[in-house]
Amino acid sequence: MIHVDKLSKVYHDAQRGPHVALAGLSFDVGPGQIYGLIGPNGAGKTTALRILSTVLRPTSGTATVAGFDVTESPIQVRRHIGFVSTNTAVYERMTAWEMVEYFGQLFGLRGEELRERIDKLFNQLQMHDFRDVLGAKMSTGMQQKVSIARALVHDPPVLIFDEATSGLDILVARSLLDTIRRLRDEGKCIIFSTHIMREVEKLCDCVAIMHKGNILREGTLEQLYEEHGETDIEEVFFQLVQGQSPSVANIA
Repeated sequence: MIHVDKLSKVYHDAQRGPHVALAGLSFDVGPGQIYGLIGPNGAGKTTALRILSTVLRPTSGTATVAGFDVTESPIQVRRHIGFVSTNTAVYERMTAWEMVEYFGQLFGLRGEELRERIDKLFNQLQMHDFRDVLGAKMSTGMQQKVSIARALVHDPPVLIFDEATSGLDILVARSLLDTIRRLRDEGKCIIFSTHIMREVEKLCDCVAIMHKGNILREGTLEQLYEEHGETDIEEVFFQLVQGQSPSVANIA
């Protein structure tokens, strides 16, 4: 459902010259699969996800989501994805229910169909106890649940999570991981970017380790462990990235 072929993104700076954020990235993610992206700061993870969600245009290469090209058919791509990040804002003067309802209407849902869909999401995410709370009065965990609900309201086949658990307390983070696992079991195609290695070990069916716009290694956890003689994804990560860079102090 996601096909990325030789995707590149180059930014041009008048003083420093061209900066390569992505250097020919290629990977595939199928339905019922969680594909993990990990890498240090500046590896290109967020750039790749923004291209897949049509926020950025690639410099070269192609990417398709649910059969639609991200450059040629951006509207269709947006209809088939849900995007959740730690930076997703909520409207301060709207309640949780109103925000999810509003996004459902943007995707063409109306009437009883929309109400039933929101009610189901609020049950799954345990949101009914703050359904009438204004965005300005929500906790971080409440805001993140709203972000998830509005990303799911149109029941998209493809979901992108970019550092979605960052800043959440352990209970809310665990609830989110359980939700992502359940969505995978329902057949959703999921990309999950994180800097928390334990989340990768608990969730991901396939992992790509990125560095400076490239994928250094890709495979299942078992494949990566066997190749590097480790039983810990963090150790595999350090082996690969330390071999590419003298400093890996900042991980994201």
